Amino acid sequence: MTTTLESPGTDTVVDGIEQLRLELQQDEIASILGLLADLRIRYGSAENEDFLLNAALFAHELPRRVRKVVHDFRQREPRSAVLVLSNFPVDEAKIGPTPDHWKDEGGRHRVVEEEMFLVLIGSLLGECIGWTTQQAGRVVHDIAPIKAHQHEQLGSGSEQLLWWHTEDAFHPLRGDYIGMFCLRNPDRVPTTFANLKGLGELSADQRRLLMEPHFTIRPDNSHQQKVLSDIGAQAAQGASYDAIERMNERPDKIAVLFGDPAEPYARLDPYFMDPVEDPPGAQQALDALKAILDRDLRDLVLQPGDVCFIDNFQGVHGRKPFKARYDGTDRWMKRVNVVRDLRKSREIRASSTSRIMN
Repeated sequence: MTTTLESPGTDTVVDGIEQLRLELQQDEIASILGLLADLRIRYGSAENEDFLLNAALFAHELPRRVRKVVHDFRQREPRSAVLVLSNFPVDEAKIGPTPDHWKDEGGRHRVVEEEMFLVLIGSLLGECIGWTTQQAGRVVHDIAPIKAHQHEQLGSGSEQLLWWHTEDAFHPLRGDYIGMFCLRNPDRVPTTFANLKGLGELSADQRRLLMEPHFTIRPDNSHQQKVLSDIGAQAAQGASYDAIERMNERPDKIAVLFGDPAEPYARLDPYFMDPVEDPPGAQQALDALKAILDRDLRDLVLQPGDVCFIDNFQGVHGRKPFKARYDGTDRWMKRVNVVRDLRKSREIRASSTSRIMN
């Protein structure tokens, strides 16, 4: 006898964005909160190495309906490229004020369960990773406005448009998915998003050129030493930043489209890409691709309790500018990067069990 599992998620359109969406039910929420309470007692932090090592195992204790929709998103690779789980309870009093900097350790104990939940969902897609060059090597990042970054091209910026991009597009070992957990968004600041469905409008010659290695992407500002805090500064010196500097000075030529020519994946970060002079037509093909994504870009407004995963091979994202208050009430997200194959990065990790890219 064969049992067929119907997908519990709903393919829906919200604010013009097609997405796979699942609203958590009360019995599921109770089960999830019980699991998270136990994990907090056992490990104390989402950054605990033993927790990260076993997160994929604990993720199988999540409700089956949740596991099924995430499984479908991973296996079926929908071209919509967005999964949203909604209705996770966020207690404003419990989580406390939005931190004024990601290095603020004072309030992290208040959001352990939320961080663990994001890691568990990510672990159904692959392995959650961190970078030595980002937020002192943490796996779970804080995305909140930092006053010193307000005019920077950074997730911690505010008053400058964060241009749409593939996350960590410059790096060959970038994540397959990026996950965000909205803790607070009182001003409804939009995450901008576009999938690749419009790429069918490219001509055969344009597609061919875009699938050839004619393009360069330099490291984005989040990996640069100028945003390095005193925390982790010593560990981050040397090989990690030397590699970033090499990529910045001598970026490899890459293709921006890859995979199946009929339904390609993409690797893009226009803000950090140099003009292409050769071969003829390559820059025009890139401009045509950018124009399609500019046209298709939509606003994805995440609400507290929304957990969103974007397929980093099939979608681009950014953020609209906003005026931050820096009073503890600003937009606050938790973020993780997820890779499907951890072995590919073994050369730049300290051990087979490490989740940190050096």
